[in-house]
Amino acid sequence: MASVLLYHVVGDLTVGKPELVEFCDVETVESAIRAIGESTECGIPVWKRSSHVGMIENNEMRQQRFVGILTSLDIISFLAKSQCLEDQDKAMKTQVSDVVVPNNTLLKIVDPGTRLIDALEMMKQGVRRLLVPKSKVWKGMSKRFSILYNGKWLKNIDNCSGNNLIANANRPSSSSAAAYMRDKFCCLSREDMIRFLIGCLGALAPLPLSSISSLGAVNLSYSSIEASLPAVEATQKHPGDPTAVAVVEITQDGRHKILGEISASKLWKCDYLAAAWALANLSAGQFVMGAEDNVSSRLLPDFSVNSTVEDNKVANGGGSARARKFSSRSIGFNPVSPSFGMGKTMYRGRSAPLTCKTSSSLAAVMAQMLSHRANHVWVTEDDNDDVLVGMVGYADILVAVTKQPAAFIPSTRSIMELASEIQS
Repeated sequence: MASVLLYHVVGDLTVGKPELVEFCDVETVESAIRAIGESTECGIPVWKRSSHVGMIENNEMRQQRFVGILTSLDIISFLAKSQCLEDQDKAMKTQVSDVVVPNNTLLKIVDPGTRLIDALEMMKQGVRRLLVPKSKVWKGMSKRFSILYNGKWLKNIDNCSGNNLIANANRPSSSSAAAYMRDKFCCLSREDMIRFLIGCLGALAPLPLSSISSLGAVNLSYSSIEASLPAVEATQKHPGDPTAVAVVEITQDGRHKILGEISASKLWKCDYLAAAWALANLSAGQFVMGAEDNVSSRLLPDFSVNSTVEDNKVANGGGSARARKFSSRSIGFNPVSPSFGMGKTMYRGRSAPLTCKTSSSLAAVMAQMLSHRANHVWVTEDDNDDVLVGMVGYADILVAVTKQPAAFIPSTRSIMELASEIQS
């Protein structure tokens, strides 16, 4: 176990983090789209409105108000329903409570003095957000040696089992409860954890140099859909974590050749109305490759969609909404040649999935995910970039970095080789 995970606390990661602004479940889908565009991990925590006005909330009361995390894929799946496509204005004004999938376990409230290793254990068990009280006295100083001066923390070393993990996380630090700013919190995501860990690669050695396959970080249980099937069937796959479905072609020998993906991260900052129409009307292959004017016109019925959500508001300002024909550029995909299904090479551009190889190092995959703001990477065979093996998500990386040294076969690659791989 790397000492950096034992000596650092979550308060070290909250420096500079903005104060949480709760997004209530009575807000509209239109408001949620704007909020998601400014979020991390392509989703926003959704809360019930507080019924105790003027009353100081304890952690348990606040935890009970948490509903779940709303992602871009949740919204597009909702907007792709037939009744929503028939009346888009009404759909955009729908309350978020009708769209978000309730899951109260995705967020936990923790003390700033919670050890980083305890926070990682919670995230390994399915927690995606940590809500941390903002402290008036917290200066962001690394509490590397605090574990030696605080008897309660010292006991955590021997008692960090899963049964008392939450108790350790909620145990007060040396800062008194009165030092916290009333009702002021900041939110930490798994992306924040990965960003912190990639700055501590030396302390995690030899893990960063090891391949993801040797660490057991490749998740073989991924969701996929054949390219010829309707794209809307991807929403019926109910992908867990991460929310991503691979679009594949099945080769003669039964292997999966990845063409693209339908995921929350790919649809993070797209035109939601255009993407919803495409999801409801195109095949999975056409959806991820893009459907342009050079594709048969039979695929694109006479349909108009506003270019952005804000265009819906133009009428209120005295103007007229700007309508245009559906284009895959509106979803965020670049045009392709009309060769889908003909076995020819296709230019996919931004729709190309983010991939790595089974031999890729853990550090390279972490850097790849952070640079693309993605919460997963698809893993392909070493000798074939298109044949899908599995995927690596945030949870898989957190499991890998907390492995004991004897639990994997260390890599013999040098630092220079690792640096070259990350740059490429």
